[in-house]
Amino acid sequence: MAKSTSKPIFSLKNVTKDFAGYKALNDVSLEVYPGQVLCLLGDNGAGKSTLIKVLSGFHKPTEGTVQWEGENVEFKSPKDANDRGVATVHQFGGTFPLMSVGRSFFVGLEPTKGWGPFKRFDKKYANQVAVREMQALGITRVTDGERLIGSLSGGERQASAIARAVHFGAKVLILDEPTAALGVKEATHVLRIIMQAKHKGIAVILVTHNVSHALTVGDHFAVLIRGEKADDFKKGERTREQITDLMAGGEAMAELENELNTLTGTINQIH
Repeated sequence: MAKSTSKPIFSLKNVTKDFAGYKALNDVSLEVYPGQVLCLLGDNGAGKSTLIKVLSGFHKPTEGTVQWEGENVEFKSPKDANDRGVATVHQFGGTFPLMSVGRSFFVGLEPTKGWGPFKRFDKKYANQVAVREMQALGITRVTDGERLIGSLSGGERQASAIARAVHFGAKVLILDEPTAALGVKEATHVLRIIMQAKHKGIAVILVTHNVSHALTVGDHFAVLIRGEKADDFKKGERTREQITDLMAGGEAMAELENELNTLTGTINQIH
């Protein structure tokens, strides 16, 4: 089993992302370590999507720096980030429903056979590799690479996309709400696959609003609220209730409750 190292592979330093005066991210710093799962927690509108786009090279920070293996980098595009080893898997696996499993697995990186004008897609090889890699992640129901991606379950699509990223050498795996639309059994399997990726020494960034799933696999946690990092902690340093309360704006709710109690007391005194 691969072990995590003491040095981060991927870091954000005081990153701000400004859209015409609106700060979608404000002074966010994060460190991602090989062989660890960093969970980014936050409700809708917390800034998770913008953060993913900065990490994956889709957005450039307005302020702050991105570091890769200790050196400042500037991703010019998602391909640039991907070439470094950053792979992003979106909620439904980023797959193509009408493509076969084998074709989808190698899209953009198609293996070929023959030469010159006779060069063509090596369908047999692609199907064999795709099925083999998916089965290595426990997706034993998929035995035919000709099967359409659209016929797979949500969990199987996620497994296909993760298997592809691992096969092509991802060093950092960003998973955007991978369990959001899944049932309990399939979500459990995806969480197991995340642990497999971690044990291979891959740095995993799990973006989710599901605290239970995060606590199951996470080593480090960061909570985003309105584009800012509200908390940053390691496994065991916060309870489920504390995390949930923070994500729901628990401190603000407590202040409101105190104000209401004070107001109620004042009204009772008047009467």
